[in-house]
Amino acid sequence: MSEIQHQVRFHTIGPDEGGQRIDNFLLTQLKGVPKSMVYRIVRKGEVRVNKKRIKPDYRLQEGDEIRIPPVRVNEKPDLPNPNLDKISQLEGCIIFEDDHMIVVNKPAGMAVHGGSGLQYGLIEGLRALRPNAKFLELVHRLDRDTSGLLMVAKKRSALRSLHEQLRDKDMEKTYIALVFGSWPGKIKKVDSPLLKNTLQSGERVVRVDPAGKASLTRFKVRERYPLSSINTTLVEASPVTGRTHQIRVHSQCVGHPIAQDNKYGMRGFDEQLRKIGLNRLFLHAERLAISHPSTGERVQFFAPLEKHLTDVLLTLRKGNT
Repeated sequence: MSEIQHQVRFHTIGPDEGGQRIDNFLLTQLKGVPKSMVYRIVRKGEVRVNKKRIKPDYRLQEGDEIRIPPVRVNEKPDLPNPNLDKISQLEGCIIFEDDHMIVVNKPAGMAVHGGSGLQYGLIEGLRALRPNAKFLELVHRLDRDTSGLLMVAKKRSALRSLHEQLRDKDMEKTYIALVFGSWPGKIKKVDSPLLKNTLQSGERVVRVDPAGKASLTRFKVRERYPLSSINTTLVEASPVTGRTHQIRVHSQCVGHPIAQDNKYGMRGFDEQLRKIGLNRLFLHAERLAISHPSTGERVQFFAPLEKHLTDVLLTLRKGNT
């Protein structure tokens, strides 16, 4: 392996770069440098902001001058990227793009970012598709097995605007879920508090707990299947808060877990649906409404269900079960 030498340089933070953590900024500037090395050079004081030492969680301000030290890293040999097919397919998943953001219809099974043993995720794929984009950051997240609408900001100002809409609950999200049983029309919202736990394996599990964070999901019945022998309902779920696994746990805690949910589901129900072809979590982010971060205009995006899911619904509708 040959060696890359990053020379010492200085960078002044512009208006679209303020607000981000210094460690995240350095990772975008020092291509190929592992996170451990970034944290090490910050701890040792080799990185300076306005000629002063800082901590890895320091948030940059417009006008800050950063000293980025020389760093030696081994250059990886040019090998074929095993994810090239996935990256090229991702281009077809983009449903909207302008100078401020990208909206993607994320496929089920794709993680939003690498980590936990995954080197590749949606955000890494988009960065490979848009190598000249100086800034690409996730606005929000979707579980790996959930499909549907996901936003990526192309400017720091857009990210701040969209995060503000999330905090102020001005961003409207509608998910579609196939759940066990006949969902009672009287259950229009679930507000059970949710507590997140991380197991030793690194797996995240969420449960209803009075000590958890306040959470609210609104539900609405979209379709019932009286001709089917499988007792199931198609519902709309609109999360007002954005907790981990929120819709999945809120559905489960009222006795109506989502189909093919390997964490919170119901085995017998899932086996019935597997026989008619459902082999993935039936949770899809269908609609997203926001105020455009540049113009302020209210805009909506829609992502239709993939054919695999519509085929399952057609089978239930016809009663071929």
